[in-house]
Amino acid sequence: MTKEAMYQSMGISPEVLRFGERIEASLEARFRKIDERMEYNQLKVLHAMQEKHVAMEHMGESTGYGYNDDGRDTLEEVYAAAFHTEAALVRPQITCGTHALALALFSNLRPGDELLYISGKPYDTLEEVIGIRPSMGSLKEYQISYDQVDLLPDGGFDFEGIRKAIKPNTRIVGIQRSKGYQTRKTLSVDQIGEAIAFVKSIHKDLIVMVDNCYGEFVETKEPSDVGADMTVGSLIKNPGGGLAPIGGYIAGTKKCIENAACRLTSPGLGKEVGATLGVNRSFYQGFFLAPVVTANALKGAILAANLYETLGFPVVPDGRESRHDIIQAVTLGTPEGVIAFCKGIQAAAPVDSYVTPEPWAMPGYDSDVIMAAGAFIQGSSIELSADGPIKPPYAVYFQGGLTYPHAKLGILMSLQKLKEAGLVTIPEP
Repeated sequence: MTKEAMYQSMGISPEVLRFGERIEASLEARFRKIDERMEYNQLKVLHAMQEKHVAMEHMGESTGYGYNDDGRDTLEEVYAAAFHTEAALVRPQITCGTHALALALFSNLRPGDELLYISGKPYDTLEEVIGIRPSMGSLKEYQISYDQVDLLPDGGFDFEGIRKAIKPNTRIVGIQRSKGYQTRKTLSVDQIGEAIAFVKSIHKDLIVMVDNCYGEFVETKEPSDVGADMTVGSLIKNPGGGLAPIGGYIAGTKKCIENAACRLTSPGLGKEVGATLGVNRSFYQGFFLAPVVTANALKGAILAANLYETLGFPVVPDGRESRHDIIQAVTLGTPEGVIAFCKGIQAAAPVDSYVTPEPWAMPGYDSDVIMAAGAFIQGSSIELSADGPIKPPYAVYFQGGLTYPHAKLGILMSLQKLKEAGLVTIPEP
């Protein structure tokens, strides 16, 4: 069976395949540059593992209290070495990216302090952590105030607005690298570094926390390389390499990490406890593979951007600009478009491909959300997935793909579903 016949057997029409491969052929030079960055990042991770003498004995498990888990402790040293920080907290007890961010905030803020976000509104699930939307146990309930400075219309930081917003009780300055459910540009590491330097020039003791979700290994630098006191993310996104079954990380200053460890476990216990229950091997191997997996996802995002931009849909980032995370936003303009796109992604999955995704009221969101993800690990957004809120401007957010061929299939299938729904017309060559 030819490749073309295989695609057709999986539901991709010759018209859709020809169009997709025309777009793909124009991206060869771009893909080579991604591979160059991937090679550097692979060497960076490998160097950290060799430097910290990772051994077979570190692949074992601990139970109960988890005392003397050398595999866990060495893994945290590897993360700190790769991210160039004083320390790191990398634990399966951190359940998701939102939990990692909440942990970083609650552990380093005290009643009377203020959290100031300088990248505009944070991701939806943080609204209840902060108390923007009422929620049990929010920062607001602990008398921790919140303010934000929106980005400028061109997507840059509002430095004058930041200067005015910093108050005597401002303690943590938050920056969200990725766009969340917005159609703004993702922030580059250089942009983040410029903002951190500006904040520190106003008050050197301010803690800068960067939400690094979806951004790890997209560039050769991380926010921790440009002055972030805490860089935070999820292991079921980029750094887990598709193998980590759960977990999150915080990499940063020794004091910030010690505070986070005492909040995660208990004062007096800190990093000394926390059984790994057999996940060490997946954490190590996933981190080792993360640069390659991230590069595959990035190629898929660039293909999606160029394909849908050619069809006339607004995309962020556009097909030519530099990339700083793996997320591709496509504004489809209608609920039907978002739903059809997500049905295509689901139909291309290795797991639950026969399932039809539907919008539903997900916890932590203010509107119905549709999510497509036939993943080996539930909610793993480094695996091929797409999601979006069912509200204007009706944009879908596409990310992931452990392998580029799978990402390509998902993109073609999303287009196939839109075509079958009569929502798009494919141009002739």
